[in-house]
Amino acid sequence: MADRKPIESWLTDMDGVLIHEGVPIPGADAFIKKLRESGRPFLVLTNNSIYTGRDLHARLRRMGLEVPIENIWTSALATAQFLDDQRPNGSAYVIGEAGLTTALHDIGYVLTDHEPDYVVLGETRTYSFEAMTKAVRLINDGARFICTNPDETGPSTEGPLPATGAVAALITKATGKQPYFAGKPNPLMMRTGLNTIGAHSESSAMIGDRMDTDVLAGMEAGMQTFLVLTGLTRPEQVENFPYRPSQVVDSIADLVDLV
Repeated sequence: MADRKPIESWLTDMDGVLIHEGVPIPGADAFIKKLRESGRPFLVLTNNSIYTGRDLHARLRRMGLEVPIENIWTSALATAQFLDDQRPNGSAYVIGEAGLTTALHDIGYVLTDHEPDYVVLGETRTYSFEAMTKAVRLINDGARFICTNPDETGPSTEGPLPATGAVAALITKATGKQPYFAGKPNPLMMRTGLNTIGAHSESSAMIGDRMDTDVLAGMEAGMQTFLVLTGLTRPEQVENFPYRPSQVVDSIADLVDLV
């Protein structure tokens, strides 16, 4: 196989790579600082669609990680970019939080429950039976079904919570319609992210803590991939997958010198 080009730009997952349960992972501050000083293009990614880039910027800053808003890429932003490319100035019925509704407003979408072009499902801590029922009926009436991400559970201090993928499965069961997922592991999220920073996959790397989303999406987008062991995937689980990351490291601290 041909030698890879030197890494000129970096994409990194947030939870499990830079932070864990609201606390920075050792080495994360040094990694972000080195990226900013180097001037290399970079993005911090998350499949969570609840927060806006401004929200996440403030959240990371409180933890001592200075990530500019323009260097944050969420599944909500990827979803909005996809819809803007597919059907500019369209309409959508949205189940989600400010991260998703703001992203759709910003591309000129009308949020409505009257004959929308799309039903867009994102992350929220307040999924309601009424909203899911309306989504089912709108999809049955012809609205196209889009989801920000396929994560079936999300973390909390009390344990796992049902997430977008689990609610999507309920709606699919009720309608017979499969959604299009814009977030990881869809390489679309990587490619649209790379486009926003003017980077190329051949000279880019993806850092993640999950084989089934981060590594898979990075690999399918043509990037080098680094798996860190500070999140969900354990060392013994790596061999269970039919693909491998370019490299497995203990934590983000091991990658500072590569920037």
